[in-house]
Amino acid sequence: MDIRQVCSPTETKSFDTAKLRENYLIESLFQDGKITLTYSHLDRTVIGGVVPTSLALSLIADKQIGSENFLDRREIGIINVGGDGSVNADGAKYSLGKTDCLYLPMGIKDVSFSSENSKNPAHFYLVSTPAHHTYAPKKITAEDANYIALGTQSDANVRELRQYIHPDTCDSCQLVMGITTIIDGSIWNTMPCHTHDRRSEFYMYFDMKPDTRVFHFMGEPSETRHLVVANEQAIISPGWSIHSGAGTGRYSFIWSMAGDNQDFTDMDFVEMKDLR
Repeated sequence: MDIRQVCSPTETKSFDTAKLRENYLIESLFQDGKITLTYSHLDRTVIGGVVPTSLALSLIADKQIGSENFLDRREIGIINVGGDGSVNADGAKYSLGKTDCLYLPMGIKDVSFSSENSKNPAHFYLVSTPAHHTYAPKKITAEDANYIALGTQSDANVRELRQYIHPDTCDSCQLVMGITTIIDGSIWNTMPCHTHDRRSEFYMYFDMKPDTRVFHFMGEPSETRHLVVANEQAIISPGWSIHSGAGTGRYSFIWSMAGDNQDFTDMDFVEMKDLR
């Protein structure tokens, strides 16, 4: 398990491109036949990618988790961005097609992942946060998710947002999770931008062509930086940082949050004149 420490805005100001990517970008999420996990000390969030091929893959707690089973003191959200697959949780099988989501609560002992077709494997993206209560497992499809249309064509930011793990859709302790899709002809996400000091956020960009890149902007409003992101790579975004992006082509991203509350509108907006 890769471990990422928390970096302050003061030290981040001095980072060059390589150091920014080392601390804030997760590049190799999805590897055939493997579970790849990153432990961020931002709200003790675990981000991972699972690509089962011919054999099922089991989620195992290692030393960093500190418990016998991965979900003894954690909850998890799983979204499939690949071929059809399934998640088995304590004997219950949940089939997940592309963009289907599964919430699993604290207390599940055995979790394993399978693909229906090893030549077109599932790509399960997972986010796990500490939990204090056991809620019910729940599968959420795109049709079940809370739908919000955002943006205007004149601002080049028309997008569709779906809240999967959210108080209006699925009970959870602190995890909030969803998908935003940028509509063809638009490039921007989350501009004008904001911060939310009470929560950290994680972005995983997907559905991009091989040559498409997203320029993801981060940093304090007065000290912005950028990261160039390829398909199926993830960004760690601390609460003091803006998080916004512009793509060279169509893209979607999975966003997740953890922290003091689950209020989606709890944002500290930044005026364009204040960005540097």
